[in-house]
Amino acid sequence: MVRTIEAIIDERGRVRLLEDVTLPEARRALVTILEDAPTPSVSETALLSEPALAKDWSRPEEDEAWSHLQPER
Repeated sequence: MVRTIEAIIDERGRVRLLEDVTLPEARRALVTILEDAPTPSVSETALLSEPALAKDWSRPEEDEAWSHLQPER
């Protein structure tokens, strides 16, 4: 079983897992030290542009242009 778990490593090298882990026996693990804080999964630009794009996407011309991708009714 391979599983990725987020953790924090403090200045003294102590590892703190960010979720509980229960294993049937001791396992080996690899630790990858990341340079930066995690980036949000959705960019701020995308969130800010959503209302403007939604207005454009909701036009009848857009529905017609993309109708070939819709399932048959």
